[in-house]
Amino acid sequence: MKYAKVWIESFKKKALHKWLPCYFWHKLYSREGIDRAKPVHIFLCVVDHYEPFHTGVDYERAHSRVKTWVKEYPSMAEKHKDAEGRPPQHTWFYPPHLDHIFLKDLADLCQKGFGEIEMHLHHNHMHPFPDTPESLKKKILKCLDDYSHYGIFCLPNGQRKFAFIHGDWSLDNSRGPSFCGVNNEISILKECGCYADFTFPSLGVAQPAMLNKMYYAIDNPLKPKSYNRGRPVKFGGKPWGDLMLIQGVLGLRWHSSVHRYKPSIETSNISRSDYLFPERIDYLVNNAVRVDGQPNWFFIKLHTHGCRDMDFVSIFGDQADKAYTYLENKYNDKRNYVLHYVSAREMYNIIKASEAGLRDWASGYRDFIIPRYSYLSE
Repeated sequence: MKYAKVWIESFKKKALHKWLPCYFWHKLYSREGIDRAKPVHIFLCVVDHYEPFHTGVDYERAHSRVKTWVKEYPSMAEKHKDAEGRPPQHTWFYPPHLDHIFLKDLADLCQKGFGEIEMHLHHNHMHPFPDTPESLKKKILKCLDDYSHYGIFCLPNGQRKFAFIHGDWSLDNSRGPSFCGVNNEISILKECGCYADFTFPSLGVAQPAMLNKMYYAIDNPLKPKSYNRGRPVKFGGKPWGDLMLIQGVLGLRWHSSVHRYKPSIETSNISRSDYLFPERIDYLVNNAVRVDGQPNWFFIKLHTHGCRDMDFVSIFGDQADKAYTYLENKYNDKRNYVLHYVSAREMYNIIKASEAGLRDWASGYRDFIIPRYSYLSE
């Protein structure tokens, strides 16, 4: 009885009842066979809920974390190359409520070709003041203005665009007022220039029922979690709704570094204890998210909280080095597999190229809709 109660509580906490049925349906009926006569293109993207002050550390500790990144990440990344000779791309989703002093360090890494910067926003509805649609929009626009001093979000035509990850996973008020409080958040993001959301997957009530899909959501300003279901992105299709959601792999896998006799829940997370070992990489490739009608393009979006010292080994330490070596040795022979390291923006652009009906790969798809930001040094 005691163990049954623990299991039930765990079941509810991870919201398995909300996404497992959709997962099994997807596994049984929604997988499209690949064209064996052509290579499989693998697009690997790492998005980072990048918080130097995570766990309440002081400025000196935060500064030390960022300096370690500036030194160690390029040293690791320069050892690795995809099919086009590009190093692994890291996308730092940097929260605007933090001290912006570290943006210059990240912008310098972007200028050197190691990644890009996007928006990660926590906006607690209850503290210090309740958020309203107006105050949320004000926060987003201020972030765009502040980051523009470093060329972030700035396009050559003068427009500003950005990708988004919601703090605490609570997109569109999906976890209630303590973590968001704004039911029309999707509409506000669209109005402010957001081109795609990269928040999911997650375990809990925020996870959409529509999993392992690139899809469009339409906002219902009167209700939370409008993104729970939507319309899949299709090869040769058309845009729809208000916002594209780009998800990582969510599912069950038997190969684990922790569990031997029960499956692990795959949430596309990277950490010291949830690192990329060979069998897990194989699972992610075999279960990669695809655009309907484009079976040979595999999208793997991983996420991390990369400014925690304990997890450095999994992002630019020995665990990361071994993972990239395995990827390049097994999945970049140019005949069966072609490996591409991409930023969040580039992944979006490649998805849009597929939606436009472009089947044969070209490197220009990385900038298909949204060109690269300026990344100026202030």
